[in-house]
Order: sequence, then C-alpha cells, then structure tokens
Amino acid sequence: MAKKPTKTVKSRTAKKPIAKPDTKQNIVLALLRRANGASVAEIIEATEWQPHSVRGFFAGALKKRLKIDVVSAKDAKTGERRYHVAALKA
Repeated sequence: MAKKPTKTVKSRTAKKPIAKPDTKQNIVLALLRRANGASVAEIIEATEWQPHSVRGFFAGALKKRLKIDVVSAKDAKTGERRYHVAALKA
C-alpha cells in the first residue's frame, strides 16, 4: 500500500493585531489631537481637501456623527485660527 502524503499544519499562534489604515479621518483626528492642534491649511495639505470640505467634516463627521467637540482659537503670534479636540469632561 502506498502512503498518503502528509498535510502541513500551520501553527495556531496569536496573530498580531492589524493596524488601522491611515484614512483621511484618522489623519485629521491625529492632527487635531496634537498639543497645538491644526489649522485648516495644515489639514488641506494632509488630506488634499478643499477648505469648505474641512469645515464640513468638522460639522458633519466629527460633531454630529462622532460627537467629538472641536474648538478653535486664534494664535496670538500669527493670528491664524487653530482647531483642536476639546478636552473630555470627567
């Protein structure tokens, strides 16, 4: 009788978690979570969106859908408006 070929068995080790892809939403959130926040110009550069799309993203995706408060303040040195994620209230 002929022997049957043996099958190779893959080990069942723990798999590394799959990293989230760098979506534009994740990129914008990372910029807004920085200590000094981000300007609309910086977000435009990172995402290649138009200015009205950035502001619409703040209002629609972040504030309404994800319930993330985005606050803005004018930079005293440059006069540029900076946006950042509001601190969570405990």
